[in-house]
Amino acid sequence: MIVVIDTNILVSGLWKRTGNASLLLMQILNGSFKLCYDYRIINEYKDVLNRPKFGFSPDLVNVLLDTIVYDGISVIPTPLYGINMKDEDDRPFFEVAKFCNAPLVTGNLKHFPADPLVIGLSDFCKKYF
Repeated sequence: MIVVIDTNILVSGLWKRTGNASLLLMQILNGSFKLCYDYRIINEYKDVLNRPKFGFSPDLVNVLLDTIVYDGISVIPTPLYGINMKDEDDRPFFEVAKFCNAPLVTGNLKHFPADPLVIGLSDFCKKYF
């Protein structure tokens, strides 16, 4: 199964080694789910994960991002015009999810348009684990 994960899920999965975000991240890393992304998503992951406030090891971040790029599915999505995004930084995630017809797992449902592909972490885990 293919998925798109919002940056907040990735941060939570690394921050806390237990819970749904960590479980989803492990499922992606072990190949149970394929992560869809584009260059904008990778750039955001890199920027956020390297913020000093999180204290993630640069080596850990590099290995994680290398694994995502190597094992995931890189796409060039069709731009979606006329969609009102509360935060334009979330547009790449929505565009990739729509392009791939993949669930977009997020901890911030209110940041995205109402769409059946956009799903909260808890609901995703109930449905797929």
